[in-house]
Amino acid sequence: MRIDVLAYDHPDAVALIAEVQQEYVIRYGEQDMTPVDPAEFAPPHGLFLVAYLDGRPVGCGGWRVHDGPDGPEAELKRMYVSPAARGRGVARAVLSELEHTAVSAGHRRIVLETGSRQPEALALYKSAGYVDVPRFGYYADAPEAVHLGKTMVEDPSCPSTR
Repeated sequence: MRIDVLAYDHPDAVALIAEVQQEYVIRYGEQDMTPVDPAEFAPPHGLFLVAYLDGRPVGCGGWRVHDGPDGPEAELKRMYVSPAARGRGVARAVLSELEHTAVSAGHRRIVLETGSRQPEALALYKSAGYVDVPRFGYYADAPEAVHLGKTMVEDPSCPSTR
């Protein structure tokens, strides 16, 4: 597996983002309506990753700066793995790299929004140490929205914070 930093509007990223938006349509009846500006995912203020297996883009995820109650934090967006690549550790690898890069950029807290109809995502985040946080963002009042966060502790021996 290879994970590359790409622009949010790179063709491989765009294709995977279109897939995840279709996944939202299947699960929720509409695309994610959260406002997103591709520039928010440009270093050093954000980052977007695409994972490749056998040279094919199969997963993605990014973080952007989010104004949290205690100052800036990293907000994860567009975490996704294509169905054919699921169960191969792609999501966990992308999440770990997102955490590492967010910590390297000075963020000690990571937050995200997901939904109750995404049990795979909920299981991944909970197993990685994410806990419920106060609701925020576009889906703050949506009953199916789940808001999670994790305070990062910089520890060179921990793979998620290197």
